[in-house]
Parts: sequence; structure tokens; C-alpha cells
Amino acid sequence: MISNCNDLANYRLQRALEHLKSAEILLNSGMYNDSLGRSYYAMFAAARALLALKQLDSKKHSGIISLFNQHFVKTGFVERSIGRNLSKARIKRESSDYTDFYLVSKEEASDQLAAAKQFLATIENTLNKILPE
Repeated sequence: MISNCNDLANYRLQRALEHLKSAEILLNSGMYNDSLGRSYYAMFAAARALLALKQLDSKKHSGIISLFNQHFVKTGFVERSIGRNLSKARIKRESSDYTDFYLVSKEEASDQLAAAKQFLATIENTLNKILPE
């Protein structure tokens, strides 16, 4: 059972790392569409990890992204480019999931995985700065 904000943040970060691992496995298996989606969900879970520290959450993906930008990008905890990568990843994931005949290339899935790795590294660094030892 999750007992506090720090535990919830750590739990969500672990989920993000699992999604990232899945994205890599899917990419290496040639399942580019699914890899793209898992990369996005890794980023999404990591954003929610930071939001847990402020006891913030939303039922909508757009709400999570908005809260993340408001509380971590605009305040300077996270670079703007990282926030933009999360928004771009969401658009790509939605396009690949809901647009007929949208084909995800290996390069596109690989680029999204690289962005997700950078995003998670940034979130981990930010968490380490915020969380007490």
C-alpha cells in the first residue's frame, strides 16, 4: 500500500521504467507502433511521479501535461524542451492509436524512445533534487 507522496512518486517512476523497458523490447521486435505508445506512457508515468510530490493528478492526459508544465516547466525545475517532448509524444501516440493507416517507422519509434529516455533521466534527476535522502 502506498503510504505517502514520496512512495507514490517512487512507485510511478518504477512504472515509467517498466514502460521504457517494454518500449525498447517492442522496438527491437519490430513492433514500432506499440513501442511508440509505451515510450509515451513511460513519459506520462514519470510526469505523474513528479506531480505526486505536490499531491496533484488528473483523470485526463491533457490535464497531466498541463499540470506538469505549470508546476515543473514554468517554474524552471524542468527545461521547456522536455515539456515539449511530452506533448509531442502524446500527439504521436494518439495518431498511431487512432488514425487509420498511420504507419510508425522504425526511426520514429526510435526517436520517441530516445526522447523518453531523456525525459526519464530528467525526471529522476529532478526527483533526486526534491526528495529527501
